[in-house]
Amino acid sequence: MATLRDRFGDLETKASASRQGSSGVEMVLPSDPATPAPLCPHGPTLLFVKVSQGKEETRRFYACSACRDRKDCNFFQWEDEKLSGARLAAREALNRKCQPLLSRMQCVERYLKFVELPWSQRKFCQRCQQLLLPDEWEKHREHQVVGDISVTQLQRPSQLLYPLENKKTNAQYLFADRSCQFLVDLFSALGFRRVLCVGTPRLHELIRLKASGDEKSNIKSLLLDIDFRYSQFYMEDSFCHYNMFNHHFFDGKAALEVCRTFLQEDKGEGVIMVTDPPFGGLVEPLAVTFKKLIAMWKEGQNQDNNHKELPIFWIFPYFFESRICQFFPSFCMLDYQVDYDNHALYKHGKTGRKQSPVRIFTNIPPNKIILPAEEGYRFCCLCQRYVSPENQHCEYCNSCTSKDGRKWNHCFLCKKCVKPSWIHCSICNHCALPDHSCKGPKDGCFICGELDHKRATCPHISTSKNVNKAVRKQKQRKNNKMKMETLKDNP
Repeated sequence: MATLRDRFGDLETKASASRQGSSGVEMVLPSDPATPAPLCPHGPTLLFVKVSQGKEETRRFYACSACRDRKDCNFFQWEDEKLSGARLAAREALNRKCQPLLSRMQCVERYLKFVELPWSQRKFCQRCQQLLLPDEWEKHREHQVVGDISVTQLQRPSQLLYPLENKKTNAQYLFADRSCQFLVDLFSALGFRRVLCVGTPRLHELIRLKASGDEKSNIKSLLLDIDFRYSQFYMEDSFCHYNMFNHHFFDGKAALEVCRTFLQEDKGEGVIMVTDPPFGGLVEPLAVTFKKLIAMWKEGQNQDNNHKELPIFWIFPYFFESRICQFFPSFCMLDYQVDYDNHALYKHGKTGRKQSPVRIFTNIPPNKIILPAEEGYRFCCLCQRYVSPENQHCEYCNSCTSKDGRKWNHCFLCKKCVKPSWIHCSICNHCALPDHSCKGPKDGCFICGELDHKRATCPHISTSKNVNKAVRKQKQRKNNKMKMETLKDNP
């Protein structure tokens, strides 16, 4: 797992390729929205299609929403595939087998028993990643066990648990204390009283720690995370086992209502959603999920407040800006560099290309968000926002244009600012790295080749789909004919 997309440069290349329309996998809406998607251990699956530059789309298929690597979840089913009763029963049995051994209620009961134990009897099995009650000690006798678990350790479970490092599924790169403290102080300054933490366990911990130790802090937090191990450290109103790629609550309606109540408290006032998805995940299913959470929040709003938006902080690499803004046009990107404790590259204080590429995308007006002056951030009066030290205002673009923390240069031929390492290529007619290939993927539509739109908005997409459907039927008839001939030859 640790070898998948280890460098953010690889992520940036893939993000750029996606913008340019190269080969890849796209999420699509099902033909019949009323028909529920098949289930895998991670909840409802998503419908995908493979798309290749200059080639027609292939047969659509269902796959796991959370795991893009078949080694982690090998679910696969063609959209039009009919399964036998035996296969469906086997799938249901596998899904049940993959669920946590303990229910949410059992985890809460165990936690209440554990906190009542004397300090000397509080033990944690590092191998099983589990809090141990006295009657379980013998089963874990040969495992690596940590004793004398303090209240402080119970309040910081992310420091007890081993991070899950699959970049396409869990990607538990945990916020450094610097970034956590900045976010908590900012939320307090902006007047937020509740924080919905979607995939941000370290931030959830710090908010709860501050609330328990500071009488002036009145901020509450609810953590939604796919890592079920956190169930053993929190009560039901503090944690929900949740898949952010398909809006699936593993503990059913009870957990859904916990989230709904949290969002709609005080008629939805004073709440902000903060999310830190795996960087290898697809943006579109995340956007669909976040819009469902927004709709849940809006259910508690008065009719007069329909114009209001749920405040959101989406933490993601800067090179996904165009994709995020495609789904949330009101979002803007802040210059603040988010850093992580357990990632070699995503660190604050580095210079050049080694700076953290992770930024905050938000629908809160940027002039309301004060970035720390002690780190060099300053306010640009022209842009009306705080910018990083080397982000200089360009008089030609009329904005502070740098995205990666370095000073960008204005190209008069491209009529925009570009990275300092880029030069203008007369063949490609745009700026790129000096050693780039001039035969790279071109912008435009996969179906008709026009440059002014993408495949999803192509006016000929319905014709293309009909052609593809006819081609698939022809191939199916050919395959059936070959099978019949084989049976005749081998009676």
